[in-house]
Amino acid sequence: MAKTDEQTGPDGQTNRQTDGQAGQSARAETTLGYEQARDELVEVVRRLEAGGTSLEESLALWERGEELAKVCRHWLEGARARLDAALAEDEGAEGAEEAESAEEG
Repeated sequence: MAKTDEQTGPDGQTNRQTDGQAGQSARAETTLGYEQARDELVEVVRRLEAGGTSLEESLALWERGEELAKVCRHWLEGARARLDAALAEDEGAEGAEEAESAEEG
């Protein structure tokens, strides 16, 4: 029977993964923080730009960079969703206050 892992991501949603289905990038997404992924991505890009690596190593670095970019995107999308929700909540509260003021006046 396959093991199922549940973890909460940066967007507050629960992510369920079944062993065998979850790849390295999915695991990295739930274990790496944004800053960790960003810093590692910067290092990957630096190594690729410096050159001097074999084709095989360059391909591995490129693939790792793609995974790290996906992790960063995931965190940033989660942060954007949280900001949007907070802004919508603030707008809703302001609208309710304005409606109250109009009823009183």
